[in-house]
Amino acid sequence: MKEFEISCPLTREPRLKEIEARAGGLRWVLKKRSIDARKEPVWRYQYEAYEPGEESAAYVQEPYQDVHDAPAVLVVGAGPAGMFAALKLLTLGLKPVVLERGKDVHARKFDMARLSREGVVDPDSNYCYGEGGAGAFSDGKLYTRSSKRGDNREVLHQLVAFGASSDILIDAHPHIGSDKLPAVVENIRKCVIARGGEYHFGARVTALERTEPEGWTAVCADGKRFSGRRIILATGHSARDVYEMLERGGVPLEAKGFALGVRVEHPQEKINFHQYHGTWKPGVPAAEYSFVEQVDGRGVFSFCMCPGGILVPSSTEPRTVVLNGMSNSGRSGKFANAGVVVQIEPEDVPGSSPFRLMDFQQKVEREMFDYCERRRCSGEKDLPQNPMAAPAQRMEDFCLGRISKKMPPTSYFPGVISAPLHELLPPIVAQRLQKAFPRVKMKGYYTNAALLLGVESRTSSPIRVPRDPGTLEAIGLPGVYPCGEGAGYSGGIVSSAIDGIRSAVAAGSGI
Repeated sequence: MKEFEISCPLTREPRLKEIEARAGGLRWVLKKRSIDARKEPVWRYQYEAYEPGEESAAYVQEPYQDVHDAPAVLVVGAGPAGMFAALKLLTLGLKPVVLERGKDVHARKFDMARLSREGVVDPDSNYCYGEGGAGAFSDGKLYTRSSKRGDNREVLHQLVAFGASSDILIDAHPHIGSDKLPAVVENIRKCVIARGGEYHFGARVTALERTEPEGWTAVCADGKRFSGRRIILATGHSARDVYEMLERGGVPLEAKGFALGVRVEHPQEKINFHQYHGTWKPGVPAAEYSFVEQVDGRGVFSFCMCPGGILVPSSTEPRTVVLNGMSNSGRSGKFANAGVVVQIEPEDVPGSSPFRLMDFQQKVEREMFDYCERRRCSGEKDLPQNPMAAPAQRMEDFCLGRISKKMPPTSYFPGVISAPLHELLPPIVAQRLQKAFPRVKMKGYYTNAALLLGVESRTSSPIRVPRDPGTLEAIGLPGVYPCGEGAGYSGGIVSSAIDGIRSAVAAGSGI
């Protein structure tokens, strides 16, 4: 096998004759596609060429088995970790019984629309809770640097089999898009059910009970009970009630670092102009960006960048304001948004409770709401009345500590209220952001045309559920397997899916 690379302008694909010439008569396979914009922007295509009879390292998916009469394993949560745990259980000949507190991926859209239009929060069905998890409506980014815990091809190839574009197998920064993901998520559910697994929506688990011999029962808020040989906990990074349930059961929990900051929105054309050195043309992918700065001993970095995307309310409880970003597969919107956040470590928040970072997170979210509520009740004219309206400030104004008198256009439907974010954010966050923004090495990034909105706080779980590194069982709960973002062991769709797969293998051992 030999490797070769071909570069070509962004406006065209590689020429077939050039590929065949470089392959030297061998069978060629495209392995990776990326944009190199360090100088003149170009596509870079990486190929592998094979001798006759020489096999490429093609991925082969294990077959899903019929599990109608197989032993049951409960999977709590239908986000990436839960869905891929369920699929893995099918290959192991075990019956996944998926318990999801929210609604199916299509029904939850109505609750998210009501959240945006009216500011009404359904605590069980929103941008975080429901089939597909938070990732189903946040662009569907699939890029991960994680390779030690599993083969990401198992995730990507299954996503393609369930309806995602095959481009995700070759793109350096693959994404599906929030317009395409619901169908993929639904197809995964249909596959699990067709082979004998179960899905139950509106099934918020409130207690776990040990049953004999060597089994578990999950008790739901509506009184329904589901039993299985093992339990995989894939509940996502915002399920505070699950952590409280585990603490009541004597499970040791740990405070875990997370990141908190703002959502930053620029006109997409500004990002395109800089990243493509002024050469962007219609038809070329919307430009992305990422950066990391070190400020006063803590990382300040961009997070979940959504080219051509929109901002959405991501609160999971009333009287809080939380933001996230999403973009569709075409990434064709007028705005670019990203979280820009500051790393918060356990030692940054006084106390010893494992909940102290989550309490810190919740306090900031409530303060964002309270500020806007006070302004709405003050009798001021022309303020948005949606309870999800977000406090906002222009970037330069934020760094200089001055109020923004006029707001630029925004994609955030509930609206914005001019606010002193430099005062509303905790000082350990605000002061680092004020130093970081002018340092970003991207011409046109530090500008008053950019809008900061508070708060971006659901970057990862501020709590970890300790588990045995060998068996992956929760400490003190044999047969219970915490996994994914909610347990503190992953970040993003692919790494969560991989952790769900690992947990399913561990849970299936010995059944």
